[in-house]
Amino acid sequence: MATSRFRKHPLAVLTAVSLLPLALLSNQAFAECERGDLDTLYCDENGDLVADRPGDESEWANPDTLIFAYTPVEDPAIYSDIWQPFIDHLSEVTGRDVRFFAVQSNAAQVEAMRSGRLHIAGFSTGPTPFAVNLAGAVPFALMGSDDGQFGYTLQMFTHVDSDIESLEDLQGKRVAHTSPTSNSGNLAPRALLPELGIVPDEDYQVVYSGSHDQSMLGVVARDYDAAPVASEVVERMAARGLYDEEDVRLIYESDRFPTTSYNYAHNLHPDLVEKIEEAFFTFDFIGTELGEEFDGVEKFIPINYKDNWQVIRTIQAANGVSYTRANLE
Repeated sequence: MATSRFRKHPLAVLTAVSLLPLALLSNQAFAECERGDLDTLYCDENGDLVADRPGDESEWANPDTLIFAYTPVEDPAIYSDIWQPFIDHLSEVTGRDVRFFAVQSNAAQVEAMRSGRLHIAGFSTGPTPFAVNLAGAVPFALMGSDDGQFGYTLQMFTHVDSDIESLEDLQGKRVAHTSPTSNSGNLAPRALLPELGIVPDEDYQVVYSGSHDQSMLGVVARDYDAAPVASEVVERMAARGLYDEEDVRLIYESDRFPTTSYNYAHNLHPDLVEKIEEAFFTFDFIGTELGEEFDGVEKFIPINYKDNWQVIRTIQAANGVSYTRANLE
């Protein structure tokens, strides 16, 4: 079966293996149907909050080449190598050539799936509802442990030498949030911190760093007074030696949230979807670069968007988030 080792893939690769022009993605775009928050391209007749597979079998996509993308990270080239064992496994199980695409932003990743140029993707926690509603993404898996545990926490860090000892000390400070759509990096602090007596943009100045990595490195360099970040990201950064844990101080940690969701495009052929799910749920992390990178992760576990993203939707609703392309960008 075909396998392929790729390091970097320009957007032209995606265009070359495009599934369908956007206008032909689905006749559902012009149909009257139940859709909830979904874009008019999609329908949700069964009420599971994700896009239904098109009713017309001629619209089912069954590409020879599958494009896989992981959420935007500071150094995409490193993650291309880290994901390669899984890419090889996915190729073997599906019998398709599989290519890794290094995305540069959440908006670009969502747009690629919306336009039919991206078939399987890991979307960050906060952008997942945008992918579901704007791109027809169907979340089906998370990384977890053998006992079924998964997720991450929102952590607030400051420099170890700062005068900030608690959330109350953030008054008048300059705090790095990651991006407007990020859950732990922006939306969760805006929803959770006011209940603890500190209001972003009122009690402290919010500046956007662009990523969890940049937020954390900015705290270490004292470019920012503090930063809310995802625990799983800073743990991986520390493991790679990107910062010294002794240079920062943890002043707050939330309850756990779901982590990166793994999705397939809603219009993929059901036989292909079955093989994709088989590949995820049979992948063995032990002894792979992926297993080393995601410490404590032992397998992919099945999830569904309606249940597992309820807390995230609640946080986003509290922030007045609507799932539009303008808000994603």
